[in-house]
Amino acid sequence: MRWRAKIATAVCGLVSLSLLGAAPAAAKSDDAVDLDVMFIGAHPDDEAGQLGMLGYWNEYHDIEAGVITMTRGEGGGNAVGLEEGPPLGILREAEERRATGWAGIDHIYNLDAVDFYYTASAPLSEQIWGYQSALSRIVRVLRTTRPEVIITMNPSATQGNHGNHQKAAMLAVEAFYAAADPNAFPEQIRQEGLKPWRAARIFQSGGAGSGATGQACETAPFTPSDPTNVVFGTWQGYRSARHDDMRWNQLNVLARREYVSQGWGNSADAETDPARIGCNRITLIDSRTPYPDPTAGGTAALQGATIKARGGLPLGTELDVQPERWEVLSGRPFTVDAVVRGADRAIPGARVSLSAPAGWTVKGNGNIGTVPTRKTKVATFTVTPPQGLVAGDRFSLTATMTSKRDGSGSNSAVVRATAPVRGTLEPLPEIADFRQWTESHDVKALDALIPSLLSLPSGGTRPIRVDLTNYSDQVQSGSVRLTLPAGFSVAEAQQTYQGLRPGARTAVTFTVTNTDTSLPTANRAPNDGAYPVGIETSFNGGDAVENGALNLVPVTTIPKAATAPTVDGTAGPGEYTGETIDISTRWEGPAAPASDISGTAQLTYTDDAVYVMLNVTDDVLGSVLPPEDCKRPRRNDNVEFGIDPRGNSGNTSTVFNVALFPTTNDPEHGNPPCYARERDNHQGPGPETAPGMQVASVVSDPYDGYRIEAKIPFDVLPDTVDPNRMGLEILVNDSDTQDLSGQTRVGWSTWTGVRADPWRWGIARLDGYPSQDPAPKEPIFPATAALSVDSPQTIAQSSTDGVAPGGWRALPENAVRIERVKTRGGSVSVDLRTRQSGTVRVFVWDGAKVLASTSRDLSSGRHTLALPVGVAPPAGSSVLVSYQHGEATTGLAHRLPR
Repeated sequence: MRWRAKIATAVCGLVSLSLLGAAPAAAKSDDAVDLDVMFIGAHPDDEAGQLGMLGYWNEYHDIEAGVITMTRGEGGGNAVGLEEGPPLGILREAEERRATGWAGIDHIYNLDAVDFYYTASAPLSEQIWGYQSALSRIVRVLRTTRPEVIITMNPSATQGNHGNHQKAAMLAVEAFYAAADPNAFPEQIRQEGLKPWRAARIFQSGGAGSGATGQACETAPFTPSDPTNVVFGTWQGYRSARHDDMRWNQLNVLARREYVSQGWGNSADAETDPARIGCNRITLIDSRTPYPDPTAGGTAALQGATIKARGGLPLGTELDVQPERWEVLSGRPFTVDAVVRGADRAIPGARVSLSAPAGWTVKGNGNIGTVPTRKTKVATFTVTPPQGLVAGDRFSLTATMTSKRDGSGSNSAVVRATAPVRGTLEPLPEIADFRQWTESHDVKALDALIPSLLSLPSGGTRPIRVDLTNYSDQVQSGSVRLTLPAGFSVAEAQQTYQGLRPGARTAVTFTVTNTDTSLPTANRAPNDGAYPVGIETSFNGGDAVENGALNLVPVTTIPKAATAPTVDGTAGPGEYTGETIDISTRWEGPAAPASDISGTAQLTYTDDAVYVMLNVTDDVLGSVLPPEDCKRPRRNDNVEFGIDPRGNSGNTSTVFNVALFPTTNDPEHGNPPCYARERDNHQGPGPETAPGMQVASVVSDPYDGYRIEAKIPFDVLPDTVDPNRMGLEILVNDSDTQDLSGQTRVGWSTWTGVRADPWRWGIARLDGYPSQDPAPKEPIFPATAALSVDSPQTIAQSSTDGVAPGGWRALPENAVRIERVKTRGGSVSVDLRTRQSGTVRVFVWDGAKVLASTSRDLSSGRHTLALPVGVAPPAGSSVLVSYQHGEATTGLAHRLPR
């Protein structure tokens, strides 16, 4: 559904116990907390980089912020213990609350989506989270807490972007529009008493480009990588009076260290020289309200939204710039509507002007007179671009509204130049999905910086499709040619198209071959492994060129073994007769010499299994895990070995990927190796998810590395093998520390984010292996999320701020009531009154840990629950109660008597 409607012309730590009252009922939305800023991310710690800015805004400008986190991160690693799944999620929520507490943030909304595993796939994240459910809960929280400013992550399908991060940001963008739309989730309005909420603007964290350091970073011009981006900055060197005059960049480090389970406990101190301290940058995605020049200071991002800009229009005034189209043609006029919506009082004598780049013409009457209270006026302009626009260039159009006595303000929109017929390299399926999303939600500007990439095996041939779209108002015919670098050839000199109608799309296909197998593969090639492709498209009266790129992936042939190798960690004579693969190319982390981390691999196969022999050179053995913690390989020394059986997976849910740990902390059994499947078709402990697999290792003494040998039966793979194009990846994780944190990562087919991109894995050909029909296995995903109704921290917050646990629909006020709490010796007795059936969870909580808990299904009526605590709870302890009926929840709290 398209939510973005066009207007038609006419204290640090957990939840403070001091916030808890004596058995309050669930608050109505009118009583809910009213926030100024909301950060929306996927996991606890995603907000970490923004905490210095949010803390400064809170301390000196009274800005109240909250955080929406889709998951509790229960699928992540753990550097401090053995907790995993929901217990890890509750632990990470506590870390998040302590961290955000440094910035004065008390309101954390975890939305109960499952953190299944690392993926680069936004569609997979959407599939597992549930689109409508996830979006509705974000919208509900926004409508309840009413923030004027939203900050989220990168919503674009850029290279290496975490799929959970991308999907959370995409949902945030949709929620920005949907929360304002009375037709979106109307049950929240009709049945729950919420009202549509028009947040003023939405940003994504970060800002690519260059600018000054020191306090001048706020006021000196910043040069964004994309000139049409609007990037704001807040200096991180301000001192905090509430934190002993410490600078906010160092406070951000102290907050970051709270995320200890993620290995951040030893984060380095911040820069101390004020002249070298930079700005926290955020980039505008969209704004309903006028915004100031980004050089207006450290609160510029807030001015016109939560803070009145100097000389600006009244807060609440909206000015939306709406071009007729995103793609514009040289010399072809188009209309632009400047839509003004009044604030809480009329604005007389309003006038709107529209500015465009030099050489563009603008015509229209911007005198709109009095803008009524909460009503709209529209000024329409005709804009004509000059001849000679370069296809792909982007341009800003800026509307400025002035008034007789109420100030002025500006907002802008971006358009992109296009050719009459645009030819582009076929997108990867998940890029195509994202581009369709940008079209359906009218946010095509988010697609601008995504390169068109396809992979090609070294020495291989593949079809390459060029997609054609007619943006002109006449029927078009023409031709398409590919321009390739040396070492590549294309079979077809050109392809033609005929009779392409205005607005229509078609495609032509070429056959491309890598003819020079000596060209470097992966990121060993120049330009981070991107070989340029030019797409020259002719049309009536001209032609234009678009750019794409090929990623050349390595290829190996795996010979069949005469006799199955003995899996003992040593390559015996004649066991591995194939190529020795170098797995030493860095793809992440700091550069390191070969003596620090490097390796080789050899492979063979039999009728029933693939065998691999890995030889890793390493100078320091990092943390060694106990056998029960054999998982999450980014924390120490190990090798990840991946197979994409058919060589056609778009994400890792259809691959086999196993982490091979050379040793464990298990002296009773000789410190053996261990293995676990990670981020794949069936994540989990190796013996359970890969029966029949064998692993052996030899760890050198004195230590200078290790060898691992493994047998992977074909029948544990998620599909039958295509012997001509089996995907293969080998990645080595190196840790030189004892804090369960990794440093450098090397491998075979290497790019940023490649562990989640099987389309860029290498290709293995199994010499003599028979072809078989596909027989895919359904993925089995981790499905147990840490839930808000099980979180004392969330229940305590919900009892005071009016947002139901998990962002679910709130139960009626009288659904459950705490009637009496008694403490007698080593027991706490809780009397409840319920008006409808449901599941109750009761916790005795001392503010940091659970002293006792119970859960029970209840009918309507009166109930007494006894919770043995052993000894009398400490002063300040509370009873916390969550109640759940279907998808509706509530949270109550009662302070125990002293």
